[in-house]
Amino acid sequence: MNIEKRGLWIGSPLPWRGRERLHHITHLKRRTKILLGIVLVLLVCFWFSLPRPLFHSPTSYVIEDNKGDLLGATIAADGQWRFPFNDSVPEKFKACIITFEDKRFYHHPGIDIFAMARAFRQNFHASKTVSGGSTLTMQVIRLSRNRKRNIAQKLMESILAVRLEIACSKNEILALYASNAPFGSNIVGLDAAAWRYYGRPADKLSWGEMAALAVLPNAPALVYPGKNKAELLRKRNALLDKLLAQQKIDTATHDLSMLEPLPDEPKPLPQLAPHLLQRFKQEHKKGNATLIQTTINGNMQRNVARIVEQYHNIYKGNGINNACALVLDVETGNALAYVGNIYHPENADLQSHVDVIRSPRSPGSALKPLLYACMLNDGLLLPQTLVPDIPTQIGGYTPQNFDRDYDGAVPASQALSRSLNVPAVRMLRDYKYARFYSVLKKVGVTTLNRPADNYGLSLILGGCEVTPWDIAGVYAGMARSLNHAKKNKGKILAADFHSPAYIKNEASPGNSSKMQVNYLDPASTWYMFQSMEEVMRPGEEGLWKQFSSSQRIAWKTGTSFGFRDAWAIGVTPRFVIAVWVGNANGEGRPGLVGVQTAAPVMFDILKTLPASPWFAEPPGFVKTMVCRQTGFRANMDCTDIDTLNAPAAGVNAPLCPYHSIIHLDQASQYRVTEDCISPSAMVHESWFILPPVMEWYYKRRHLDYKPAPAFKAGCDIAVSHRSMELVYPEPNAKIYVPVEISGEKGKAIFTAAHQKAEGKIFWHLDNDYIGTTTHFHQVALSPSAGRHTITLVDEAGERLTRQFEVLEKIEE
Repeated sequence: MNIEKRGLWIGSPLPWRGRERLHHITHLKRRTKILLGIVLVLLVCFWFSLPRPLFHSPTSYVIEDNKGDLLGATIAADGQWRFPFNDSVPEKFKACIITFEDKRFYHHPGIDIFAMARAFRQNFHASKTVSGGSTLTMQVIRLSRNRKRNIAQKLMESILAVRLEIACSKNEILALYASNAPFGSNIVGLDAAAWRYYGRPADKLSWGEMAALAVLPNAPALVYPGKNKAELLRKRNALLDKLLAQQKIDTATHDLSMLEPLPDEPKPLPQLAPHLLQRFKQEHKKGNATLIQTTINGNMQRNVARIVEQYHNIYKGNGINNACALVLDVETGNALAYVGNIYHPENADLQSHVDVIRSPRSPGSALKPLLYACMLNDGLLLPQTLVPDIPTQIGGYTPQNFDRDYDGAVPASQALSRSLNVPAVRMLRDYKYARFYSVLKKVGVTTLNRPADNYGLSLILGGCEVTPWDIAGVYAGMARSLNHAKKNKGKILAADFHSPAYIKNEASPGNSSKMQVNYLDPASTWYMFQSMEEVMRPGEEGLWKQFSSSQRIAWKTGTSFGFRDAWAIGVTPRFVIAVWVGNANGEGRPGLVGVQTAAPVMFDILKTLPASPWFAEPPGFVKTMVCRQTGFRANMDCTDIDTLNAPAAGVNAPLCPYHSIIHLDQASQYRVTEDCISPSAMVHESWFILPPVMEWYYKRRHLDYKPAPAFKAGCDIAVSHRSMELVYPEPNAKIYVPVEISGEKGKAIFTAAHQKAEGKIFWHLDNDYIGTTTHFHQVALSPSAGRHTITLVDEAGERLTRQFEVLEKIEE
């Protein structure tokens, strides 16, 4: 055929039908692309239509004990009792809510066409809305959106319900519903409803109780406990009939459930650890977790709270309004009982809202055992080393014992068990307060916020502030290190010292390294606990040892200046108990003493705790020869020697300074020197000789103490020997002369000591003779302001001179 005739030559235009067909195909492709684009956009919108998270409502702060039982909860920020999301839904609630609300829940994709059709028919015939046809999935969406209900919103809920079914499993959707459904009044969620209406967790509810809760979300504003009880009863019983018909419960369960009473008004939630709840709330304001499982032992918490409340009822008659108690598990450092204060929110004057466990308070003597352990650890003393207990003035600071008396010299362990202040201050002076300050910070005291010089020697007598939380953690760390001593081959690891914890399975906030630290060894800690065990228990006079059922405990009390704080710290191999008694506002009260108020609380708590074997003796001891009378490392003049298992550093402890060889005449009646008798005629004997002031106080309490014999007439006194000593004032002391009540200038008491019981001392002030004393060497003087010199001379001509300064009294 001729191509030209057909009009199909190359370059010629297409016939009009071809052009139309091509145009149609191009248009169809364009519409398909647009349609596909629209579908894609819709799919993307559908996919991203579901908000994450679905619910933004604030929830209550909730704490549970170590078994998951409720300890306490706060109301949410919006005034609702709404517990945090719980992904565990009781099987009874699943059965009840599905039977009542959405019987095809496990079979539909989020919307139920049959339910919608039924609802449309019922609403049409009734000429009003009597049924919604919403699935549980759609109700979850509606609860999360909280929009006005209309057809458009219903359509949106249907779309989002399908999307939710894609994103979540059926169990997850049920959990979302159970955690956010309204249950009447200001109660949201199954967990809150179970506790508010029945006082039990949801998984402990019966079928009748669960059925009553399951019908509430359907009309929470109209039907809830305390309102429309007849309608609530009808709905619950109807649900129980359906459960029986569907064979989800048996006949006996059905009949018993029908007889169960409906709940009355909402019950208050448990408040077993209100101060711990507030602590959790304050420490997790910025976090998302509003429910925690704590380390608290529920039964122990109840017992401790009961004991604290019992003693509060006793002490409040004396104006002592507050007390706290903390029990730690030694091995883990976990808090087992946390009673931050009494709990009387109805009485604001009691200040029971203050969590004293976290409040810095003066510890009184509660830190003395640590100093004792530190000095043992560093070889500065041995367990029974004699420590001076005499009137002491250090740079204007004059510590005094609680009984205002002195022993002259006392073994270090006894000074600790008797909580003597003067020996403790003198020990800290030897150890250096800056060094002790550093140790306290290392072992876990977090409240030392000022430089060491600001505390000075008062650090050991309560001049700082610590919290019961910190101090309990410190003693728990020491007990833990002693328990681990054998495993660690006598070494202390930094990991043994960490802060206590109250959140279960939370990593310890302290140092978890395995680095060896050298500030306390197990042997020193063991001796510390041995001394603490010897403290006299209140009211028992040492008889506790006669009972095999009595628990051994190392314990220490503390009383702050002005009787503001009373402490008792008890340690066993398993537990640490810290008790504080006082007033949260810092008001002091007579009788507010650690051994009288805090110790009885601690021992009553101890009686409720399981017993445990005592600390095993750790490795690392070194056999050391010690002087039996002085407790020092024996020198060559000591005759009565014991062998002691001492801490490793004890081999470098000071030698005994109080035993020396003296020279006597043949009758051993007088001391002599080579100036008056031939050395061959002398009797050489080792003698226990204390300095004059120590001796003067020491021999009053130790009748077996034998002062060194006097020198024989005509024998010169050795230059190194001093028979008398000025007790007050100290060298270069700055003193005040008191002012009497009448306003007249009073007198200061100057005190001296002489080794001779019948010795005479002649007193001179600024070279003017002022008097003579015998037996008791005290004179009352009223020197003028300025520097002065006091001179003492005894019958043998021994002379003692000391300078001091009298300061002007500053007028207020």
